[in-house]
Amino acid sequence: MVSMKKHNAIITENFGSHASAYLTSATHAVGEDLDRLGAILREYPEASFLDMGCGAGHVSYAAAPHVRRVTAYDLSGQMLEVVAKAAEERGVTNLETRQGVAESLPFADASFDVVASRYSAHHWHDIGKGLREAARVLKPGGLFIAIDVASPGYPVLDVFLQTVELLRDTSHVRDYAPSEWLGFIQEAGLSLKDLFAFRIRHDFAAWTERMATPEPLVQAIRELQKRASEEVARYFAFEEDGSFSDDVIMLQAVKGMHP
Repeated sequence: MVSMKKHNAIITENFGSHASAYLTSATHAVGEDLDRLGAILREYPEASFLDMGCGAGHVSYAAAPHVRRVTAYDLSGQMLEVVAKAAEERGVTNLETRQGVAESLPFADASFDVVASRYSAHHWHDIGKGLREAARVLKPGGLFIAIDVASPGYPVLDVFLQTVELLRDTSHVRDYAPSEWLGFIQEAGLSLKDLFAFRIRHDFAAWTERMATPEPLVQAIRELQKRASEEVARYFAFEEDGSFSDDVIMLQAVKGMHP
């Protein structure tokens, strides 16, 4: 089993050198989930907001106009440098950055009104512990929002998804099915408020170049696509150039109370 320390070192290596690519990535910079997030946060004008695993900071930028204070939190110091610079360039004045791991948040209990995580949890070494930490730093009645690629759950489709994700990015742990997410949030003491599912298309060249996936692994992904069953090809909507689509979920949960 890979230790948490070694796993986090892989994440730092894989993402730190590509931080700027994630800032300009169309997949990360825009999306209906960010629009929905902004609409939700309009109801929280006095909120302290934690962007947990902020990456290049797109959730933080979307949140900043609607809340009182934003903390952009990530394992990668290089990512946080990109966030701080981009925030300054965008005139965002209510954002601070903090560095650390999801499984051990350096914040006091009940520090935040809203905690959000977008495209980060599938990298966490221990998602259960990460979500318990998110719940710990939420105030009673506070809101947790997760946005992430979701496994279809069905074994044939799940195996394919996890395999290509790992080939592209060796820091990948797992894309979880909605049923798994529901179990995790319940164990963390959170209650589901809403769940929204949608599909997202990945341009194959941009998807692999953004991560600087080595060419042998790019070719391995393409070979898997070519050899995949019709069921897999249809579900992930393979295109001639390798581009494909997968599932994303956006869930909202509250701490310590039923919605």
